Amino acid sequence: MSITKRFKSYFLRGLAVLLPTLLTIWILVWGYNFIQNNVGVHINRGLVWVISRFQGEHGPTPEDLTRILVDGAAGSAVGFFIALLVVFVVGALLASVVGRALWRVVEAFIMSTPVLRRVYPYVKQVTDFVLTQEEQQKMFSRVVAVEYPRKGIWSIGFVTGSGLKRITQSVQKEFLTVLIPNSPTPVTGYVIVVPKEQTIALEMSIEEAFRFAVSAGVIAPDRGDATALPRAYTERQQKR
Repeated sequence: MSITKRFKSYFLRGLAVLLPTLLTIWILVWGYNFIQNNVGVHINRGLVWVISRFQGEHGPTPEDLTRILVDGAAGSAVGFFIALLVVFVVGALLASVVGRALWRVVEAFIMSTPVLRRVYPYVKQVTDFVLTQEEQQKMFSRVVAVEYPRKGIWSIGFVTGSGLKRITQSVQKEFLTVLIPNSPTPVTGYVIVVPKEQTIALEMSIEEAFRFAVSAGVIAPDRGDATALPRAYTERQQKR
């Protein structure tokens, strides 16, 4: 092996090992900076105001508090952890009946605001879908394989419904509405209506299908789904 090929091989191998770690660290740092710059800094300014209001005459000045809590590294950490605590408290509050009732009032106000009601529902749908497992289970019932975009090419899809009633009545067949996800953004894709007999049910959970789509097929389920598709396809061909 030449020096160039050896360097390329070692470099790609090292990159494959280090890149996931570096990306993970970058995401964590970005999340920390985002929370601190958009939430934590305002919390720190609020702390400066509260402390300066209730402290005694011999306490630090508002300028000193600002330098410590707003501009200093210690203050950044304080604001960040307070922001995390606030998010946790909100989540715990929304888990109760009273919290959900209060949030419905807030959402009703948002939906009555002319500008916000045009944006909020779509943002909420995406965040609920990505962050809430119950929403995924509610929207997608199971995972199937379907020949798409043409015969001989199989795609993984999420069953979202039983098809359009008008098509079902006209063709006299049972149909399924299937979302063919894009990779690596499975929350978007193409919606197709396909006869149920032309789909193959896979022993794959919604989470496994998501990982499969996000990783462009690199992360495949450990169960026997790799052989289930060709086996089911062969059985169906034999029945014909």
